[in-house]
Amino acid sequence: MNPVLVAGGGPAGAAAACLLAHAGRPVTLLERDAGPRHKICGEFLSREALTYLGRLGIDVAALGAADIPAMRLVYRGRMAESALPFRGAGLSRLALDEALLRRAESLGAVVHRGVRVRSVADGVVESDAGPWPAPTLFLATGKHDLRGSPRRPKREPEALIGFKLHLALTAPQRAALAGHVEVILFADGYAGLQLIEHGVANLCLLIDRARYDAVGQDWPALLGELTRSDDHLARRLEGATPLLDRPLSIFRVPYGYLHDPADHQPGVFRLGDQAAVIPSFCGDGMSIALHSAHVAAETLLRGDDAAAYHRRMRRDAGPPVRLAFGLYRLGRPPMMRAGLMAACRAWPGLMRGVARHTRVPVIPTPPGGGCRRLQYCATPPSANRSTPLT
Repeated sequence: MNPVLVAGGGPAGAAAACLLAHAGRPVTLLERDAGPRHKICGEFLSREALTYLGRLGIDVAALGAADIPAMRLVYRGRMAESALPFRGAGLSRLALDEALLRRAESLGAVVHRGVRVRSVADGVVESDAGPWPAPTLFLATGKHDLRGSPRRPKREPEALIGFKLHLALTAPQRAALAGHVEVILFADGYAGLQLIEHGVANLCLLIDRARYDAVGQDWPALLGELTRSDDHLARRLEGATPLLDRPLSIFRVPYGYLHDPADHQPGVFRLGDQAAVIPSFCGDGMSIALHSAHVAAETLLRGDDAAAYHRRMRRDAGPPVRLAFGLYRLGRPPMMRAGLMAACRAWPGLMRGVARHTRVPVIPTPPGGGCRRLQYCATPPSANRSTPLT
């Protein structure tokens, strides 16, 4: 069997390595970070993501994940609240990625950490540790494109900048936030706030670059301006202590991107954000990543090619991504935001409906058969056996 090279050790890449190794396929994973690291992410796990993680043997409750059964939408002092159509969870990428990588190793995948992939051409991946043969490449580099195999969005990404910061809230505000994911709308963007493990709050913010430039590209000044203009955010963050030295940031994310199956390279399977990018307010990015890992592994083990995989991913991810992107564009003008807020307050079921229809479908688990039986082999992750390369 030809070995599989996985570029990227996030949820998509690590999950794919788990599935392939469990099926007996030789698989090597290259992860650019030498050790656990925070990643910019909303860190929300929906029912679909939790289902896939359970099949992989990952117990998010044992990792301390926060239970999230409800959501709130906040705009200009008004709030709409609804139960989610499922129970979600909050878990940091630092904890989740590490658990998945260790699980992949325990199943037999070879994991090399501290190896940054640079480019791909003619079935060979170039990295800062030298060339790697990749007749079959699972490209799971997240929002970062790989030279020689870039994404080609049909529309130019908007000039939006995203930030992420972990915070220790005061006890009253932590209690008020518990069990909810909050989406707080501003004139030029929105923020997401929820709890993760150990009672930590994850604040993610997406805002127009022009507004960031207007405060001199200064994070404290931007956050101060936003809290002065929004009482709800100010109340949540009053007395909060930042737990990261500085916020993580990212620029020009191609929301609404769907990979065109006609634009495929032989042997290259695009996973996660390389296949589809859903607007972050939906909280389905990690579900799409895990779904792509399962579809790609199943496709390869069945003997089908990358083109078949990409057609399936577009069918599965296309409807929720298009709906979410349409709602995102619809809600950009302030007047439309006010209208959407009024509708959500009047009909809370509208929020549940949006949450329900912006999900990727879960691959069913029939009796027997291939990588889907991994759920029956759930064992605690082994000790870290990764091999850093320099």
